[in-house]
Amino acid sequence: MPYAIREALTAFRRTPLLTMLSVVAIAFSLFIVGLFGLTAFNISQAVREVENKVEVVGYLRDDAAPVQLQVAQDELRRLPEVQELRYVTKTEALASAMEEMKEFRDVFTDLESNPLPASLEVRLRPGQSSPEAVARVAKRMQAYGFVEEVDFGDGWVEKIYTIRRLFGAAATAIGGAFALVAAIIIATAIRIAVFARREEISIMRLVGATDGFVERPFLLEGIFTGFVGGLAAAGLTYLSFGILNRYLFALQWIPSEWLAGFVVAGTVFGFLSSMVAVRRHLEAV
Repeated sequence: MPYAIREALTAFRRTPLLTMLSVVAIAFSLFIVGLFGLTAFNISQAVREVENKVEVVGYLRDDAAPVQLQVAQDELRRLPEVQELRYVTKTEALASAMEEMKEFRDVFTDLESNPLPASLEVRLRPGQSSPEAVARVAKRMQAYGFVEEVDFGDGWVEKIYTIRRLFGAAATAIGGAFALVAAIIIATAIRIAVFARREEISIMRLVGATDGFVERPFLLEGIFTGFVGGLAAAGLTYLSFGILNRYLFALQWIPSEWLAGFVVAGTVFGFLSSMVAVRRHLEAV
């Protein structure tokens, strides 16, 4: 077995408690990010589903001229955000209301005149349903004088996007805090290991061992710690997903690339923490 690997495994036996603390710190830092990532992913999926249903509806005045309507439809269809535009007549609006609200069908039938306005319904392209894009289309439609009112649900669209941004910021902040704790614990473990072997390291240097040769076991120790922490974070995230999905509400599992990202992030983090710690403390030996 290569020297570096053998020494890295020996270090785990020397300081098992610190090694376990390092793994737990990395695991929980990435787990918090994973938990918020799971939430943010499901919110993002919900936003996408909502985006597919987002419509901008302009209710028309009864005196709107056919020529004006045709010009407006041609102009709106040329907007880059618009996927489909449909003109709904007063008769079609009443028929749709009677179909959707069957309990009021008798009321609609007894009306002497149709109180519902004609409308222009705009469906937006995928990826063009952000609050800003929706507002642009609504503002353009409102500019027509024969449009009495424009409805596009601006309140709830903005709230959904705000929630997604808040979860992303919270995941970054909390995950970063746990990552800092993990780095401190790893650095402490490396420092203890370096000072515990300071005499051995001094002898190795006297016989010509390079700093790279001396550092390698410590770097492998950090890599292994980060790798195990990343795996644990992925496992904890999946366990949380299973509990929430079974007992609270239906969720979608995050992409497999995100799980690989946990492991890679943990491994890289463990390596970098070890590299910074060992180079700093070797100078004192």
